[in-house]
Amino acid sequence: MDSFRFNDLGLIAYERALAIQTAAFNELLECKQKGTTGCNRLYFCEHMPVLTLGKHGKADNLLVTARMLEQRHIGLYHVERGGDITYHGPGQVTGYPVFDLDFFGLGLKQYIGRLEEAVIRFLSLYGIRGERMAGATGVWIDTQHPRKARKICAIGVKSSRFVTMHGFALNINTDLDYFSLINPCGFVDKGVTSLANELGAPQDFETAKKQLLGIFEEFFAG
Repeated sequence: MDSFRFNDLGLIAYERALAIQTAAFNELLECKQKGTTGCNRLYFCEHMPVLTLGKHGKADNLLVTARMLEQRHIGLYHVERGGDITYHGPGQVTGYPVFDLDFFGLGLKQYIGRLEEAVIRFLSLYGIRGERMAGATGVWIDTQHPRKARKICAIGVKSSRFVTMHGFALNINTDLDYFSLINPCGFVDKGVTSLANELGAPQDFETAKKQLLGIFEEFFAG
C-alpha cells in the first residue's frame, strides 16, 4: 500500500489548487477525528503569477500597490500557513503534501525538517549544496556567506491535529524578477535563486518533478 497518493495538477490557478488541497485536508482531518483511515495526498503544481501572505506575515513586505499587482495580473492571497510573503509562478514546483503526520510518526518540526532534507537531496542530484539556515525555514545556498545567502525553496505549513496542508515552493526555472515586488519571506537582506540560475540554463521541468517525487516516495514511505 502506498503511503500517499500523488496528483500532478499541472499549471493551475492558485484559488483552484487551494480548493483541492483544502478539500483533501478536511477529508483527512474528518477521517482522523472518526478514527478511520484517510488518504494522504501529495500535489505538485505550477501557478500563474501570485503572491501569498502567511497568517503572521507583514503587509509591508509587499513593496508595490494593489493597483500595480492588478496591472500585472498578479494575484494576492492571505493564507493560513506559517511564513511571510512569497511568490508562486510558472517554472516553480509548488508542492502541497496533505499528510497525517501520525501516520509517518513525525512531529511538525520533524516534518518540516524532512521537507527541507528532501529538497537538499534533490539539489544534490544537480551538484548543488542546499543548506538550512538558523531561524529561516526553507532551503538556502551559501549560508556561510551572509551577503551571498540565497533561498531556493520556501516552506510554509498549516497543521491541525497533525494533519498538514500548504507546503513548499521550489524554484526550478522561475522568473526571479517577480521577487523584486516583495521582501521574500520577510527578508530584506537575502537573495532568491533558482535551479536554472545556479546552473546557468533552464532545466527539464518534468524530469525535475519526477526526481523530486522519487525522493518524496523514499522519505515518506510510512
